[in-house]
Amino acid sequence: MAAELDWEPIRALGRRVLEHGEPLELSDEVRALLQRSAEEVALSPEDTASALRSVPTAATLLGEITRRIDEGSHRLGRAQTRAYRLRDAGDLDGACRQMEKVLAVEVVPHYRRIAESELRQITRLKSVAASGQPDPERSTRAQIPVLLHRVQQGHPLELTEGMRVFLRWSAADVGMSEAETEEALATPESAGALLGQIMGRFRDASDRLKGATARMTELRDAGDLEGARQQVRDWLAVEVVPRFRRAAEEQLAYLDSLSPAP
Repeated sequence: MAAELDWEPIRALGRRVLEHGEPLELSDEVRALLQRSAEEVALSPEDTASALRSVPTAATLLGEITRRIDEGSHRLGRAQTRAYRLRDAGDLDGACRQMEKVLAVEVVPHYRRIAESELRQITRLKSVAASGQPDPERSTRAQIPVLLHRVQQGHPLELTEGMRVFLRWSAADVGMSEAETEEALATPESAGALLGQIMGRFRDASDRLKGATARMTELRDAGDLEGARQQVRDWLAVEVVPRFRRAAEEQLAYLDSLSPAP
């Protein structure tokens, strides 16, 4: 069900009615939209049916639906940001608590499923933190800071074959050469330093992505498409992490699709 959710129609209706003051017309289509959306945010069928008996109560229902969607989205987004920050600092218990706080108050099933999934993923990282060995079924990006935190706490990497495979893949993922990776795998100490380099590249690339995207969006919304394109070109000129380069190239292609470049 989560993959099938489309809340843009109910949000658009909310903007027209609640923000711009358009009258709510209870057509069959609008009734169906309100019923479906009410169910998706965990409002009871009885309350929904009662609300749909008149325009004023239907408008109140619309307000409650959009409130639950927007507040849940903001709550989950803030919790994920805090959880990732704590995870990257090695505080897995603190990261778990962020998702637990969401689950303690969230009623929208879609957001609950996401929070539950995040909590499971973070909880499973605890085995990586305890063993010092990567889990091939977990996200590489999520495991890097956990393993790095162990190294920073004085636990040398155990260069098993699984660890070597993990580091080779992770280094290639951030654009490091095979030669420098193999050199770093010579000792546990240099492999630990390699972990730090990989994490540093991820952080730097993420910062570049956020900064360039914010500037690009501001210029695009102001109608300066060429300025927006230049922000992405500047980003591409320095980006070394392949996945972030692909993101930049996709952004540039999108901007090029808006109008021909001068």
